[in-house]
Amino acid sequence: MINLVGLAWWVEVKTESPRCIYYFGPFLTADEAEAAKPGYVEDLQQEDAQGIEAVTKRCKPAQLTIYDDDLGELPSKVTPSFSSPLT
Repeated sequence: MINLVGLAWWVEVKTESPRCIYYFGPFLTADEAEAAKPGYVEDLQQEDAQGIEAVTKRCKPAQLTIYDDDLGELPSKVTPSFSSPLT
């Protein structure tokens, strides 16, 4: 239910190579998402992904994996942070 209204917490992971955005979740709290984040990053490192940046945020992703062809220009660096549309 919480995900239906966009209040769920997700881990968004961007990689430079391959150039993708992954969404992991949903989580009920930011703390739960933060606790899970290292495991997702580690899995991608084991798959030889490069330039991994991960953030925890409230959102409602339309797709869980977005590949290079679907991406426009990505920012060169992503600063990990908490974000919420309520703040």
